[in-house]
Amino acid sequence: MTPRRWIRGIAAAMAVVLTLTISACGVTRDAGDPDNQRLRMMIPNSPGGGYDLTGRAAARVMEEDEITGRFEINNIIGAGGTVAMQRLMNEEGADDLMLVMGLGVVGAVFTNGSDATVDKATPIAGLVAEAEGILVPADSPFQTVNDFVEAWIADPSSITVGGGSSPGGPDHLFPMQLAQTVGIDPTDVNYITYDGGGPLTTALLGSKIDVGMSGLGEFQGQIDSGELRVLAVSGAERLTTVDAPTLIESDIDLEFLNWRGVLAPPGISEEAKQNMVDLLTEMHDTPEWREALETNGWIDNFMVGEEFEDFLIEQNDRVESTLKELGLT
Repeated sequence: MTPRRWIRGIAAAMAVVLTLTISACGVTRDAGDPDNQRLRMMIPNSPGGGYDLTGRAAARVMEEDEITGRFEINNIIGAGGTVAMQRLMNEEGADDLMLVMGLGVVGAVFTNGSDATVDKATPIAGLVAEAEGILVPADSPFQTVNDFVEAWIADPSSITVGGGSSPGGPDHLFPMQLAQTVGIDPTDVNYITYDGGGPLTTALLGSKIDVGMSGLGEFQGQIDSGELRVLAVSGAERLTTVDAPTLIESDIDLEFLNWRGVLAPPGISEEAKQNMVDLLTEMHDTPEWREALETNGWIDNFMVGEEFEDFLIEQNDRVESTLKELGLT
């Protein structure tokens, strides 16, 4: 080996050692180059769930549009998102970490009695809102939402309702509020919790439950194939992705929306917070993100700054009062 090649080899080896040393110290991005940031994203439920679809769609847009560098995405499962919230608290000051969260996480924190409440985290942005859908297998005897409600009122305990949320989450709050609206005591609802859309799909297709209630983005494949049918949706308007009426159209006086957004750990700098806000704002303005909204039937619910902070406070209070009203806390 010539001296020049030997020197180049030593330089390359030193560069590798330096890179590994920096990584070991927890530096995961180039702070001087916002377009080359390497960030971490935590998803508080299983792959295939609503948080997972939202987080991965956002990360994919930011990566492919070169808004930032590569994302390291981890699904942190447990207690309806409470485990992920506690992990976020434990990473105080980490300016490279985002947590995708939403109504379900807020509710799970209350029902699990956790101290990892949303007001202790750093609010970054609201992303989407989503109507819930009432799902049944293709061979279900319920042809309309009114068929289902009539049978439910007649014998609430005989109808098994499944959702991809733990108690306090949207898939749990929605059937409880629907029951209350149609005159059923929420405590009489036979509700089974599944950890996200994947297990809920399996339960529906395997006739383990009679009805599923959840956001519809994660079930679109089974809906399109005809394996699952949607009896109604809970938003104010019909969705373009499914052929189903709203509850209001079906003479059921209830409108219900789930939502998802992004938090960062407590204790990060204002500069780091603004940088994350800027990244998500740029992502929100891309055609690719608008396409993701349409494909998944999501409602654009983007908000940052004081608007998102106030929204989190309002939602936190709303969930607490609703759970108390339903006797669930």
